[in-house]
Amino acid sequence: MRSPIYPLSVSEYLEAELKSEIRHEYVGGEVFAMAGASRKHNLLSLALASRLRSHLRGSGCDAFMSDMKVKLKSEIKKKSIFYYPDVVVSCELSTQDQFILNSPCLIIEVLSPSTEVIDKREKLQNYQNIPSLQEYVLVSQDRICIEIYRRIDEENWTRETLGREDKLQLDSVNLILPVTDIYEDVF
Repeated sequence: MRSPIYPLSVSEYLEAELKSEIRHEYVGGEVFAMAGASRKHNLLSLALASRLRSHLRGSGCDAFMSDMKVKLKSEIKKKSIFYYPDVVVSCELSTQDQFILNSPCLIIEVLSPSTEVIDKREKLQNYQNIPSLQEYVLVSQDRICIEIYRRIDEENWTRETLGREDKLQLDSVNLILPVTDIYEDVF
């Protein structure tokens, strides 16, 4: 006999997440465990987060790595979603919660074989519905390749693909990084 699966409420998820030893993302009542990250994944996330942290010092904006949740609503189903981006920047003046960001301006995901499709489809679509988000960056860990999605206006985005000889221009935080610096010690 099968047991029914009941969706968790937002409050049940948040309470369980405070006690959990592993992180879980929440999509409309369903909870998904986060897999561990590879050496390359960690090097790329750390390179980006450390450069952002240093650049943003004193600006009123903060950079976070992988343990801060971003809260949003699914545009289609109007359900709550909580993701853990690899790197996120927020310029929120005050937050009511020490574990949740509501208004990020920049989100960076390092692509893993197990998450690449989700990052490029589901998360792209959902993140683009965050009014404060200006840029969404996807960083490959298998080859030197970065995709950046930039908001043009309320409904339109551009997409740019960068390679080894390019520079990553992050307009949301006024920072330019050579792609080779991001991939230092990775390849």
